[in-house]
Amino acid sequence: MKRIGLLAFAGLALAAPAAAQDHSHMPGMAMPAQPPAPSPQPPPAQSPAPEASAPPPWSGDHAADRYFDPAAMAHARAMAHEEMGGMRFSKVMLNLAEYQTGSGGDGYRWDGQAWFGGDINRLVVRSEGEGREGELETAEAQALYSRAVGRYLDLQAGVRQDFSPRARTYLTIGAQSLLPLWFDVEGALFLSTKGELLARAEGTYDLRLFQRVVLQPRAELNLAARSSPETRTGSGLVNAELGLRLRYEIRREFAPYIGVSWDRRLGRTADDFRAAGDRPESTTFVVGVRTWY
Repeated sequence: MKRIGLLAFAGLALAAPAAAQDHSHMPGMAMPAQPPAPSPQPPPAQSPAPEASAPPPWSGDHAADRYFDPAAMAHARAMAHEEMGGMRFSKVMLNLAEYQTGSGGDGYRWDGQAWFGGDINRLVVRSEGEGREGELETAEAQALYSRAVGRYLDLQAGVRQDFSPRARTYLTIGAQSLLPLWFDVEGALFLSTKGELLARAEGTYDLRLFQRVVLQPRAELNLAARSSPETRTGSGLVNAELGLRLRYEIRREFAPYIGVSWDRRLGRTADDFRAAGDRPESTTFVVGVRTWY
């Protein structure tokens, strides 16, 4: 009997927890109250953006006008603009001003230009010529409008007037450039009022041997589209000139020099010179000065 009582007591002890776990699903049993879901809160009201205030009359590109006379400041800005790239410059330069002596006799020669303008637009006046034994052989002057179209390139257009050996007027178009390695080159086409078409190309290079000593090779070529007996010019390559000048710069603006120049007429031009009893080739020693201001 005791064993049966113990078994019954153990069965009741095991059944009590299971009944306690399932009592929430029994009908008639009250469910515990659940807390209510929080209601959505309205978004916080945003304050209106502050209205942009009107800029003061002195603000903008020229704030200094608030403290100084606007007219005085406008004048100061104009001066600064001019001094920082809008200025006008001028220069007069004689590349060649020399006395020549050699197989063709004694003579003289000049080649120079003057210009006025700014960095982009300029007025250029050029002149060159030579004489021999007291007689003017060639002389010309050019008036050109020059415009920079690149960092190292200027295009030029204008008129050329020849005074000797025959008076001629030409329409001129050309270019002037500084090539890499500092070669200074220029070329031009000339169309005369008589339909004569000429071309010229020349170049120089300054080889600085010492601080003040400069060796300058120089080359020039002249060409003609057709022969002109009046000017003793044959068609094709008219002449070629090569020169070498050594100068000493006492100042950058003033440099005496010595050198040698070789000039050769070619083609039909050489034939015309021989027919007139003149030599088509000459070698001269030169003494001169290169100056600018």
